[in-house]
Amino acid sequence: MRAEARAAVGELLEAAGLSPGQVLVVGCSTSEVIGRRIGTAGSEAVAGAILEPLLEATQAAGVHLAVQCCEHLNRALVVERAAAERYDWERVTVVPVPRAGGALAARAMRRLPDAVVVEEIKADAGLDIGLTLIGMHLRRVAVPVRLKTAAIGHARVVAARTRPKLIGGARAVYEMQ
Repeated sequence: MRAEARAAVGELLEAAGLSPGQVLVVGCSTSEVIGRRIGTAGSEAVAGAILEPLLEATQAAGVHLAVQCCEHLNRALVVERAAAERYDWERVTVVPVPRAGGALAARAMRRLPDAVVVEEIKADAGLDIGLTLIGMHLRRVAVPVRLKTAAIGHARVVAARTRPKLIGGARAVYEMQ
Protein backbone atom coordinates (compact mmCIF):
# COMPACT_ATOMS: atom_id res chain seq x y z
CA MET A 1 0.00 0.00 0.00
CA ARG A 2 2.74 2.43 0.92
CA ALA A 3 4.49 1.95 -2.44
CA GLU A 4 1.21 2.26 -4.35
CA ALA A 5 0.31 5.47 -2.51
CA ARG A 6 3.79 6.87 -3.15
CA ALA A 7 3.52 6.03 -6.85
CA ALA A 8 0.00 7.46 -7.24
CA VAL A 9 0.74 10.78 -5.56
CA GLY A 10 4.02 11.11 -7.44
CA GLU A 11 2.33 10.49 -10.78
CA LEU A 12 -0.40 13.01 -10.01
CA LEU A 13 1.95 15.73 -8.79
CA GLU A 14 3.97 15.35 -11.98
CA ALA A 15 0.95 15.25 -14.31
CA ALA A 16 -0.80 18.17 -12.60
CA GLY A 17 2.34 20.31 -12.51
CA LEU A 18 1.42 21.74 -9.12
CA SER A 19 3.45 24.69 -7.87
CA PRO A 20 4.44 25.34 -4.27
CA GLY A 21 1.46 26.70 -2.35
CA GLN A 22 -1.16 24.91 -4.43
CA VAL A 23 -3.52 22.37 -2.88
CA LEU A 24 -3.99 18.62 -3.30
CA VAL A 25 -7.17 17.09 -1.87
CA VAL A 26 -7.19 13.38 -1.00
CA GLY A 27 -10.17 11.24 -0.12
CA CYS A 28 -9.61 7.65 0.97
CA SER A 29 -11.70 4.72 2.10
CA THR A 30 -9.37 2.44 4.03
CA SER A 31 -12.22 -0.10 4.00
CA GLU A 32 -12.07 -0.20 0.20
CA VAL A 33 -8.27 -0.48 0.31
CA ILE A 34 -8.58 -3.73 2.29
CA GLY A 35 -11.32 -5.05 0.02
CA ARG A 36 -14.39 -4.21 2.10
CA ARG A 37 -17.33 -1.93 1.36
CA ILE A 38 -16.76 1.77 2.01
CA GLY A 39 -17.45 2.76 5.61
CA THR A 40 -17.47 -0.75 7.07
CA ALA A 41 -13.93 -1.64 8.14
CA GLY A 42 -11.77 1.47 8.48
CA SER A 43 -8.17 0.78 9.41
CA GLU A 44 -5.82 3.14 11.22
CA ALA A 45 -2.85 0.99 10.16
CA VAL A 46 -3.83 1.35 6.50
CA ALA A 47 -4.39 5.08 7.03
CA GLY A 48 -0.85 5.42 8.37
CA ALA A 49 0.62 3.46 5.47
CA ILE A 50 -1.12 5.76 2.99
CA LEU A 51 -0.74 9.10 4.79
CA GLU A 52 3.03 9.00 5.21
CA PRO A 53 3.87 8.86 1.47
CA LEU A 54 1.25 11.55 0.81
CA LEU A 55 2.87 13.82 3.38
CA GLU A 56 6.38 13.12 2.12
CA ALA A 57 5.47 13.93 -1.48
CA THR A 58 3.40 17.03 -0.79
CA GLN A 59 5.91 18.47 1.66
CA ALA A 60 8.75 17.90 -0.82
CA ALA A 61 6.73 19.71 -3.51
CA GLY A 62 5.62 22.52 -1.19
CA VAL A 63 1.99 21.58 -1.87
CA HIS A 64 -0.70 21.82 0.82
CA LEU A 65 -2.41 18.51 1.62
CA ALA A 66 -6.13 18.48 2.40
CA VAL A 67 -7.60 15.18 3.64
CA GLN A 68 -11.33 14.75 3.15
CA CYS A 69 -13.46 13.36 5.97
CA CYS A 70 -16.30 10.94 5.32
CA GLU A 71 -19.94 11.83 4.79
CA HIS A 72 -20.65 11.72 8.55
CA LEU A 73 -18.71 14.99 8.80
CA ASN A 74 -20.15 16.34 5.54
CA ARG A 75 -16.85 15.70 3.76
CA ALA A 76 -15.09 18.44 5.73
CA LEU A 77 -11.30 18.53 5.35
CA VAL A 78 -8.27 18.29 7.60
CA VAL A 79 -5.62 20.87 6.66
CA GLU A 80 -2.75 22.73 8.27
CA ARG A 81 -3.80 25.94 9.99
CA ALA A 82 -1.34 27.91 7.81
CA ALA A 83 -3.16 26.80 4.65
CA ALA A 84 -6.57 27.57 6.16
CA GLU A 85 -5.41 31.07 7.05
CA ARG A 86 -3.66 31.67 3.72
CA TYR A 87 -6.77 30.77 1.72
CA ASP A 88 -9.31 32.09 4.24
CA TRP A 89 -11.05 28.72 4.53
CA GLU A 90 -13.83 28.65 7.11
CA ARG A 91 -12.92 26.45 10.06
CA VAL A 92 -15.41 24.18 11.79
CA THR A 93 -15.27 22.59 15.21
CA VAL A 94 -14.97 18.81 15.07
CA VAL A 95 -12.34 16.16 15.65
CA PRO A 96 -12.40 13.40 13.03
CA VAL A 97 -12.23 9.88 14.47
CA PRO A 98 -12.17 6.61 12.52
CA ARG A 99 -15.93 5.96 12.88
CA ALA A 100 -16.95 9.58 12.21
CA GLY A 101 -14.60 11.25 9.80
CA GLY A 102 -12.70 8.26 8.51
CA ALA A 103 -9.40 6.64 9.40
CA LEU A 104 -7.26 8.75 7.04
CA ALA A 105 -8.76 12.05 8.24
CA ALA A 106 -8.41 10.95 11.87
CA ARG A 107 -4.75 10.09 11.27
CA ALA A 108 -4.17 13.38 9.43
CA MET A 109 -5.70 15.30 12.34
CA ARG A 110 -3.04 13.82 14.63
CA ARG A 111 -0.18 13.91 12.12
CA LEU A 112 -0.42 17.25 10.27
CA PRO A 113 1.34 20.12 12.00
CA ASP A 114 -1.25 22.36 13.69
CA ALA A 115 -4.19 20.62 12.00
CA VAL A 116 -7.63 22.19 11.75
CA VAL A 117 -10.85 21.17 10.00
CA VAL A 118 -12.45 23.32 7.32
CA GLU A 119 -15.80 22.98 5.65
CA GLU A 120 -14.84 23.41 2.01
CA ILE A 121 -11.96 24.27 -0.30
CA LYS A 122 -11.19 24.54 -4.00
CA ALA A 123 -8.16 22.32 -4.61
CA ASP A 124 -5.90 22.37 -7.65
CA ALA A 125 -5.73 18.58 -7.94
CA GLY A 126 -7.28 15.56 -6.30
CA LEU A 127 -6.61 11.92 -5.53
CA ASP A 128 -9.62 9.73 -4.77
CA ILE A 129 -8.78 6.35 -3.26
CA GLY A 130 -11.84 4.12 -3.11
CA LEU A 131 -14.38 6.37 -4.86
CA THR A 132 -14.99 8.77 -1.97
CA LEU A 133 -16.31 11.63 -4.14
CA ILE A 134 -13.76 14.44 -3.81
CA GLY A 135 -15.10 16.42 -6.77
CA MET A 136 -16.94 18.92 -4.58
CA HIS A 137 -13.54 20.17 -3.37
CA LEU A 138 -11.90 20.68 -6.78
CA ARG A 139 -11.66 23.94 -8.69
CA ARG A 140 -13.57 24.19 -11.91
CA VAL A 141 -12.63 22.76 -14.44
CA ALA A 142 -11.54 19.26 -13.36
CA VAL A 143 -9.55 17.25 -15.90
CA PRO A 144 -9.18 13.48 -15.38
CA VAL A 145 -5.63 12.21 -15.00
CA ARG A 146 -5.04 8.57 -15.87
CA LEU A 147 -2.46 7.15 -13.51
CA LYS A 148 -0.43 4.01 -14.05
CA THR A 149 -1.29 3.22 -10.44
CA ALA A 150 -4.95 2.28 -10.89
CA ALA A 151 -5.46 0.88 -7.38
CA ILE A 152 -4.12 1.06 -3.86
CA GLY A 153 -4.78 -2.31 -2.34
CA HIS A 154 -8.27 -3.19 -3.58
CA ALA A 155 -9.42 0.43 -3.90
CA ARG A 156 -9.74 2.08 -7.29
CA VAL A 157 -7.77 5.29 -7.68
CA VAL A 158 -9.18 8.25 -9.60
CA ALA A 159 -7.16 11.43 -10.08
CA ALA A 160 -7.79 14.90 -11.46
CA ARG A 161 -6.04 18.17 -12.07
CA THR A 162 -7.78 21.45 -12.69
CA ARG A 163 -7.44 24.21 -15.24
CA PRO A 164 -8.96 27.66 -15.72
CA LYS A 165 -12.26 27.81 -17.62
CA LEU A 166 -12.08 28.36 -21.37
CA ILE A 167 -14.54 31.15 -22.12
CA GLY A 168 -15.57 33.13 -25.16
CA GLY A 169 -17.11 30.73 -27.65
CA ALA A 170 -16.15 29.76 -31.19
CA ARG A 171 -14.05 32.86 -31.99
CA ALA A 172 -12.08 32.88 -28.75
CA VAL A 173 -8.32 32.34 -28.78
CA TYR A 174 -6.80 30.42 -25.88
CA GLU A 175 -3.05 30.75 -26.48
CA MET A 176 -0.89 33.77 -27.30
CA GLN A 177 0.17 33.76 -30.95
